[in-house]
Amino acid sequence: MRLDGIHHVTAITADAPGNVEFYAGVLGLRMVKKTVNQDDPSVYHLFYADEHGDPGSDITFFEYPGVPKGRAGAGMVHRVVWRVASDEALDFWERRLDAHGTAASRAGESLRFSDPEGLGHELRVVATTDAPLSAKHPDIPDEVALQGFDGVRAFTVDAELSRVFLQDALRFEPISDGAWEARGERRGSFYAYDAPPAKSALQGAGSVHHVAWSSPMNDHVAWRERVLEGGGMPTEVIDRFYFRSIYFREPSGVLFEIATMGPGFDSDEDIEHLGERLSLPPNFEQYRDQVEKTLKPLPNPRSSVRS
Repeated sequence: MRLDGIHHVTAITADAPGNVEFYAGVLGLRMVKKTVNQDDPSVYHLFYADEHGDPGSDITFFEYPGVPKGRAGAGMVHRVVWRVASDEALDFWERRLDAHGTAASRAGESLRFSDPEGLGHELRVVATTDAPLSAKHPDIPDEVALQGFDGVRAFTVDAELSRVFLQDALRFEPISDGAWEARGERRGSFYAYDAPPAKSALQGAGSVHHVAWSSPMNDHVAWRERVLEGGGMPTEVIDRFYFRSIYFREPSGVLFEIATMGPGFDSDEDIEHLGERLSLPPNFEQYRDQVEKTLKPLPNPRSSVRS
């Protein structure tokens, strides 16, 4: 029983329209679901991914309008790392980010930058047999598009605090000091630690809320038992309609989720029209009129993009 790498990464934004412009516009991801935070349905939950909304490519955002800017610190993910296919792809992204007013730093086969609210990203040239998870965008050639997650980097005061739990309970494989890989039958992702900055962590706009790891549906309950046996404190299984989830903190304080690879984002929308309208899980549908009056309308960023 192994986790198939990262399922999704969830962060916080104070500006949904600007968030859509950056992730669907500049980065060329597909907005595959426009819904609400199921724990607070007064705010958006936006999902961006590859063309089919596959686990492994999905970065999501809770929108809290006006929330102060966050600051990554100990116990938080501070950088999301994406795969690209070549040095030519890095050249393309260096030019594209600069043209859109986003500063980037190039070092070998890596390009680092932050989104408009300060969330750190890195593009890496990665040789892998994992299937590329890319979206279509009229201004981004297929060969240079983002290809899904390679991993995430988190801050901790002591990576040894988490070693036993990651390796024994979650079956992550060590790949270097302070770095592990979660690899299942379909794909894999890394999880790595860095020393934290002096300032304490602050959850807010531009910060990561949690990182989710992929589980086959049939293994999900067993993963909850493994977390319990490893000393974690998981929630009960929560049905998020598009997937099922359990949440817990790993020993360094980072909030983890284990999410199922299904049912998927096409459970309530045709694959050709993902993210075009406000989607509400069945138990929230009765509140549609109230919710639509609360949320600021967002444009459909895919209106000119068709495969």
